Amino acid sequence: MASDQAAGVLTRIDHWCTRIEQAIVGLLGLVALAFGLVQVIGRYVMPHHAISYAEEVIVYLLVWAVMITSSQLVRRNGHVRSDLVLRLLSPATQRILEIFNCVVAIFFLVGLCWYGWQVVDTSLALDERSSSVLQFPMWAYYAALPTAGALMSVRYLARLIALLCFYDGSLLSAGHIPQHEATLLADEGDIQTVRT
Repeated sequence: MASDQAAGVLTRIDHWCTRIEQAIVGLLGLVALAFGLVQVIGRYVMPHHAISYAEEVIVYLLVWAVMITSSQLVRRNGHVRSDLVLRLLSPATQRILEIFNCVVAIFFLVGLCWYGWQVVDTSLALDERSSSVLQFPMWAYYAALPTAGALMSVRYLARLIALLCFYDGSLLSAGHIPQHEATLLADEGDIQTVRT
């Protein structure tokens, strides 16, 4: 009973974190699109009033969006990985390997956070700015790296806890057909049902 309640709380937290991340990524993409639109229109309609630093801002926004999205890939188990051998192993062995994968990923991401923060701290100390008219503080751009590392660490930690405490077999991707592949296969008549 207590583990069901804990799993429910973790699921709700995950749900809201996911929604917040998706909203932030959507907003960043929308602002980048607006900057691009204003830049293109300004370049042809009012070239003297075009925003000279629009491309720079678009790059910064999209880098932040991609880095935040990497957390969603961890959540959906969507990072590129070779699972050919995994599919041949027993579920118990798959679980052990997935636990190992999570632990290694967490250590790597903690290092990414640490060294990413060192880059941010150095940029702050040097008051590093972009070379454009905008003079954008580069620490804000570099901060995407430790932020993404922290978000992915939390997702891998949640996955590790689920594998250790709430394991039911559905957490492993071996044998899983990604939605985009399942849709293609269903269209070709190769599979009977499409998993969601």
